[in-house]
Amino acid sequence: MLTLPFLLTALVVVLMPGTGVIYTISCGLVAGRRAALVAAFGCTLGIVPHILASMVGLAAVLHAGASAYQTLRLAGALYLGWLAWRMWRDAAAPLPALAAPRAAGRQIVHAIAINVLNPKLTVFFFAFLPQFVDPAAGGATRQMAVLGLAFMAMTFAVFVGYGCAAAAARRKVLDSPRAMIWLRRGFAGAFAALGLRLALPDR
Repeated sequence: MLTLPFLLTALVVVLMPGTGVIYTISCGLVAGRRAALVAAFGCTLGIVPHILASMVGLAAVLHAGASAYQTLRLAGALYLGWLAWRMWRDAAAPLPALAAPRAAGRQIVHAIAINVLNPKLTVFFFAFLPQFVDPAAGGATRQMAVLGLAFMAMTFAVFVGYGCAAAAARRKVLDSPRAMIWLRRGFAGAFAALGLRLALPDR
């Protein structure tokens, strides 16, 4: 179940930069280590619905039902576009201090939404997790749950690493307000590009 091939494959997938990674890094650079940890936690929670969907076979429904899949994908693209617009708009705003408790709740909601509104994650887990289930061992649902939890733990650890590295570089960036403005605009462009990619039909 938790074999070396699974762990290596999962690590490669988690390390690949995506919306969650970009969001966590942006939080670390803009608001510090605490904000990065909150973002990593929220992005990890956003994986739960996709794992549950793969366990109950909802991914097959989404994959077969073009209308449901396209609707969810469009919602995700629009949400990423909204995040891009907001980050671009606030590019020149003063840098906040470490995220306040009230802001942490909003961060978690944003982080969860980023992953929940990406139907490709559901299809990915539906294709990925079953490959490492051992039919002879029985309890396929339990095995998928363990695999999913392991993937989430790995995701959280890697995202925390990304976020803390970004937060460590924050002080240097703070010394150059112009650099921070362009970093924020760069993240805005990345979110916009990922949203556009999500909105475009699969080839």
